[in-house]
Amino acid sequence: MPLITLTTDFGSVYPAAMKGVILGIDPRATIIDIAHTIPHGDIRAGAFALYSVVPYFPTGTVHVAVVDPGVGTARNSIVIFAGNHFFVGPDNGLMVPAASRLGNMQVRKITNFGLLGDISATFHGRDVFARIGAYLSEGIPLEEIGETTLDYVHLDFGAVEVKANFISGEVIYIDDFGNVITNIKASDMLKMFNFKEQVRVFGNPMPFLATYGSAGQGELLALIGSHGFLEIAVNRGSAAKMLKIQCTNEVRIEK
Repeated sequence: MPLITLTTDFGSVYPAAMKGVILGIDPRATIIDIAHTIPHGDIRAGAFALYSVVPYFPTGTVHVAVVDPGVGTARNSIVIFAGNHFFVGPDNGLMVPAASRLGNMQVRKITNFGLLGDISATFHGRDVFARIGAYLSEGIPLEEIGETTLDYVHLDFGAVEVKANFISGEVIYIDDFGNVITNIKASDMLKMFNFKEQVRVFGNPMPFLATYGSAGQGELLALIGSHGFLEIAVNRGSAAKMLKIQCTNEVRIEK
């Protein structure tokens, strides 16, 4: 059964139009919502959400991802094939971390406009990406979508600096629990810190623990999340609200 995922910053209403388009082309498709609450226009947060989940989907899955502040401009529309998964969306780096996690990428511009109908200048999620995703789920060859390109927008999660007494990086995502997720990987954190050790983050002392429940209710802690990155959390609370943290804030973990 064809499987199509959707990741957008659209909130309510607009994803339903995308689903209608998909099912109109491929009524066999199963549609899975990854997220529609990505902060508006936050490409890197959308990239992280997609990156976090793609390894758990079967090969052949089509991932339609739309966080597209450049909709209607000269930016390209692309399909990426990697690890026997397809990624469909704008050429703004959104899909690159997830696709590169799965293996070598083949990138194609969407140039076969004969597959599309009328295209709104403001809703390519419905008029371009949902349609192409549905055609791919039906089995259309990649060669019929468009031409191969090596000229595409790259995106990563930013640089991490590891020094003798601190690690610095950036906040890349805040989840629905208010957990503050950084770009610092577990391997970097564990080179310097041990579990149960006290660390200082955003000027606040907190323990580095294995899981949320190891801290008292309402207490701050640092831990390695299930995604493999360092996060700052509050047991049964929101670290983002307590610390007034947003995506793109710099973060420094000190002894």
